Amino acid sequence: MSRLEIPGPDKGQLVVEELYKDLERRIESSPPGLCPVDMTRAFIEMCQTQSCGKCTPCRVGLWQLKNLLTDVMNGTATMETLDLIDTLSESIREGSDCPIGYEAGAMVHKSLRDCREDYEEHVRQGRCTCHYTQPVPCVSLCPAHVDIPGYIALTGEGRYADAIRLIRKDNPFPTTCGFICEHPCEARCRRNIVDDAINIRGLKRMAADYAGKVPPPECAPSTGKRIAVVGGGPGGLSAAYYLQLMGHQTTVFEMLPKLGGMLRYGIPNYRLPKDRLDEDIQAILETGVQVEFGKRIGKDITIQSLRQEYDAVLISIGASTDKKLGIEGEHAEGVISAVSFLRDVGADKSPDLTGQEVAVIGGGNVSMDAVRTAKRLGAKKVSIVYRRRTADMTALPAEIEGAVAEGIEVLTLKAPSRIETDENGHVSGIYVTPQMISKIKDGRASVCPTGEEDFLIPCQTLIVAIGQDIESEHFAEAGVPVSRGKIMTERYGGFDNIPGVFAGGDCASGPASVIKAIAAAKVVAANIDEYLGFHHIISCDVEIPEPRLSDREPCGRVELTEREACSRVCDFEGVENCMTEAEAKQESHRCLRCDHFGYGIFKGGRKEKW
Repeated sequence: MSRLEIPGPDKGQLVVEELYKDLERRIESSPPGLCPVDMTRAFIEMCQTQSCGKCTPCRVGLWQLKNLLTDVMNGTATMETLDLIDTLSESIREGSDCPIGYEAGAMVHKSLRDCREDYEEHVRQGRCTCHYTQPVPCVSLCPAHVDIPGYIALTGEGRYADAIRLIRKDNPFPTTCGFICEHPCEARCRRNIVDDAINIRGLKRMAADYAGKVPPPECAPSTGKRIAVVGGGPGGLSAAYYLQLMGHQTTVFEMLPKLGGMLRYGIPNYRLPKDRLDEDIQAILETGVQVEFGKRIGKDITIQSLRQEYDAVLISIGASTDKKLGIEGEHAEGVISAVSFLRDVGADKSPDLTGQEVAVIGGGNVSMDAVRTAKRLGAKKVSIVYRRRTADMTALPAEIEGAVAEGIEVLTLKAPSRIETDENGHVSGIYVTPQMISKIKDGRASVCPTGEEDFLIPCQTLIVAIGQDIESEHFAEAGVPVSRGKIMTERYGGFDNIPGVFAGGDCASGPASVIKAIAAAKVVAANIDEYLGFHHIISCDVEIPEPRLSDREPCGRVELTEREACSRVCDFEGVENCMTEAEAKQESHRCLRCDHFGYGIFKGGRKEKW
């Protein structure tokens, strides 16, 4: 008889592994709006099954916690029960031997602390209201609440122009977002339970490419009101579009020669071809929006003068100034901000980087745009310098992968310490301090020096991409509240002490995505309309196709292909290729139509107007 045996696969363990994978997919696709009490109880029940039974706080405590939470769900608990849950979860957290117990106790304690109102609602009313307003996952996670299932269905039917009309009800930049949206809508796609999320952005891009010219809807009769919008970026133009549709004459004041803001002067052409951006802008202008170029707030125009001349004023200037490193040598020649660098490239004033070594400091999407642009401008070597890990970068994973594919060097865990200059005062390199990963604070790993010596990264151009601010001096002088680089508005986008003045987009929220600026524009446009004494409705009369009743078999996700890295780095032409019609039809048919089936039709469904 053999003393040892090679273990084979255990059928029971294989089933458990499959359950883990299924659980992971279900958690990934969990929609917002679920009851926190119910989710906490389910979490504790799972934790209890993992307990080895060795320590009493975990073995007995988790079982008791599950019973107490079940009482809360059943409506048989009292306020004293909540106090007992709080005490018991703390006891489990402090007394358990391993994370199975103490992390579970900590989670329950946090759930009760942060969601106390939901727990108390269950105690008083025997229920909470979460399930009565549960939305369609993709629509709720889109900041602008675009009707995603609707335009996916239209795209699948080949009704591309109707898909664009439906998108414009909530987002007047369908083509632009088809290229560069960060697609937060895909994060909780219910299709994840089956195989993978729908390629929502890819389908939007496909609809925009195949729709041709789609005229905007007709405007409401003129109200006689005049509105000034300061800033011609995505937020300002979106607000102007909706206000013009409502019948208010809107004028956009833009300091640069062309409209688009950071879409034109911050996002390189290889990601967003400017002729495609112009398609969206032209549709907005066709509604009757007027534009005055070369008008800088605080210099050519003031908030006070606009308030005297117009019925309402919207500040939407974005975040177009750069943050400083705060280290020795940052004012040397050759040290530039990513904002000014990309703006010059967008204005056809590209610097000649032929043969240079270029370093870019930062780990966001702007830094990825800067390094990939520098590569296309002839730089011999381009490096990203980031003080954390690649996993901690805020840039989209696809952007990081694209940069690496194009030959960009990624130097992580390197914190800038000082800038080296030559005898002419020009940057010759940057000294960095090696870092190591350290304690996790607020859910993010911090870093600290390793103790190793600083070393030099040679470069003849240093681009700083560590964040953006707004030009706030004029607004503070005009009485507009400004704090830490942001305009501080009320939740409705206005100011209680300055009637008729509103703000939205990056200047109020801080640097964010395009779709968030568009979402803010919707809110502000509706509230300006209310302030002026109206209640106009924005709607779309496109009829959505009926959902298919056939089974949704597992099917792979269609990804957008890209041009080969060796050829695309030589020009600024678009990197991504569009789907074919066959691919778009297959991808759209993967949609589970949550707007119709299950909770979608009973608890929210489609919002046809706002």
